[in-house]
Amino acid sequence: MSIEVGSKVPGKVTGITNFGAFIDLGNGKTGLVHISEISDSFVKDIHDVLSVGDEVTVKVLTIGTDGKIGLSIRKAVDQPEAAAPTSAPSAATSSRPSSSSRPSSNYQRSNDRGSSSSRGQGYQKTNHSSYAQKDKKEDFDTLMSSFLKDSDDRLTSLKRNTEGKRGGRGGRRN
Repeated sequence: MSIEVGSKVPGKVTGITNFGAFIDLGNGKTGLVHISEISDSFVKDIHDVLSVGDEVTVKVLTIGTDGKIGLSIRKAVDQPEAAAPTSAPSAATSSRPSSSSRPSSNYQRSNDRGSSSSRGQGYQKTNHSSYAQKDKKEDFDTLMSSFLKDSDDRLTSLKRNTEGKRGGRGGRRN
């Protein structure tokens, strides 16, 4: 059986490293399944999912000019079309062109960092859908001016604290 990009082939795990697993494809061919291509869920330790000698079905992703074969276990598993992302209906009803490139967050950072009662509760759920477009613009302008003021204060403080540390002879220069 020839190995071509996109084909699914059976293989046997011959070695495991911290970045992936080496799979023997037969006929003296060996490929690598990167740790990110092992499972759809997060894999912290490959040994939790695979062990040497396991028989697996892999999909050939790449074949390099130097003979390296890139493989994937998670893409070899046939997934039904019903398991499509659930965010598609909400993106269709939105007036924005595409929200799939960046997930929207309904959480806002709390400014109460010092109080002990808010420790561990840094993010609070907010409802952004009730704001009108005008409120959003004013809110953005307020946030931007607050950011610029804070940024200017930080730069001034940084400049004041580093001027005397430049070395050389003499005292501080203003």
